[in-house]
Amino acid sequence: MERLSKNAPSKKLTGEQKKQLAELDSIYAAKIAGREIALNGEIAKASAAGDFEKAGTLQQQLSSERKKLLTELEEKKEQLRRA
Repeated sequence: MERLSKNAPSKKLTGEQKKQLAELDSIYAAKIAGREIALNGEIAKASAAGDFEKAGTLQQQLSSERKKLLTELEEKKEQLRRA
C-alpha cells in the first residue's frame, strides 16, 4: 500500500519508480545495519569496561544517526514519488 503525504495528489507509481523505491529501502537498510553493527560493538566494549556514560552517549549517537538516515530516506523517496 502506497504512503502519500497529506498534501500529495493521488498518483500511480510506475514500475520503474517502484523499483527505485525498493532499491532505496535496500540501500538505507544496509546503511542503518552497518551503523548499528559498528556502534553496538563500541557500546558493548564501553559497557564491558564499565564506562556507562560512554555507552549511553554512543546509544544516543546510534539513535540520532538512525533517525537522520530514515529522514534522508523518506526525503529521497518523496522526491522520487514526485518525479
